Amino acid sequence: MMKKLIYLIICVFVYSFSSCNENATKKVDQEKAAKASNTSSLTAAMTFDKVSHDFGTIQEGETVQTTFNFTNTGKVDLLIVDARGSCGCTVPKYPKNTPIKPGETGEILVSFDSNNKPNMQQKTVTISANTQSGRETLRIKAMVNADPVKQKQRDDLAKARQQQNPN
Repeated sequence: MMKKLIYLIICVFVYSFSSCNENATKKVDQEKAAKASNTSSLTAAMTFDKVSHDFGTIQEGETVQTTFNFTNTGKVDLLIVDARGSCGCTVPKYPKNTPIKPGETGEILVSFDSNNKPNMQQKTVTISANTQSGRETLRIKAMVNADPVKQKQRDDLAKARQQQNPN
């Protein structure tokens, strides 16, 4: 009984190693691979004039805007289904669910509200579209000079919190 069990274990072990040695290219269905590569090349593609924008130094409370222009350099109509800012202060305006034919252009207007956002700010806009990756990312940044009145209020609040919780 023990010999049969050992023999069975050895057979399973040998079989598992021999199947692992099979060349990976033999396992690939060449016809399916060809179809997959053809369909993946039939996607929309967004080519931007820029993917980041630096507003430089602005004053707290200012709302600034920039436009990101793009071209559909893909093979099929581009559909942008969503665009979201990384925070409520960053709002994109975009052609939602509007087909943009290959070779045509479009724009995404991004607004940044610096109210209560002092110091260096870096935000992103994530675009969901029918591109190969499915997502495109735009970046903005600004150095926001603090409003002196608001900064004093923030400092006073921080000081009051620190006095309540002395560690």
